[in-house]
Amino acid sequence: MKRKELIMNVILILACFIVCAAGALQEKAESTTPIPTLSPPEGNTSFIDGVTWCVARPGVPQEDLQNALDWACGQGAADCSPLQPGGHCYQPNTLLLHASYAFNIFYQQNGNSDIACNFGGAGTITKRDPSFGLCKFLASETSAASALVLRSMRMICAAFLTMLQLRLFKAVR
Repeated sequence: MKRKELIMNVILILACFIVCAAGALQEKAESTTPIPTLSPPEGNTSFIDGVTWCVARPGVPQEDLQNALDWACGQGAADCSPLQPGGHCYQPNTLLLHASYAFNIFYQQNGNSDIACNFGGAGTITKRDPSFGLCKFLASETSAASALVLRSMRMICAAFLTMLQLRLFKAVR
């Protein structure tokens, strides 16, 4: 009987580990896939409190913007595929727009902190949705909700794993 209980506990631990791992994979997928957001009408500067985006600062030298864009899409691991020719954020093909999109992806993936929108002074936080047409910028409200759900899921998995480990320890004794 003890052996059967031990096997069941191991299976439950593995199942929980798989669920936790799937949550981590889901987080990566969500953090790199822009989620459509409702954009205010052009020229409307009203916003919902707490929703922020990171965009490229106008007036920054082109070389600095290009370096920051290259870093965000490279080492920064921002998903810049929508900025490629044919992508939904390629047109208009301007450095300011492409840098803004990449900066925002990095900012949303990294907790919406001021430092995640610095880019050597090339980035700035705004409360005005920079989305336009089919090009939707991920919003902090969306990523914060996703992060909360994932943190909750991880906490539940961790508690469940701890409980199962205790049961496993008792079964072995």
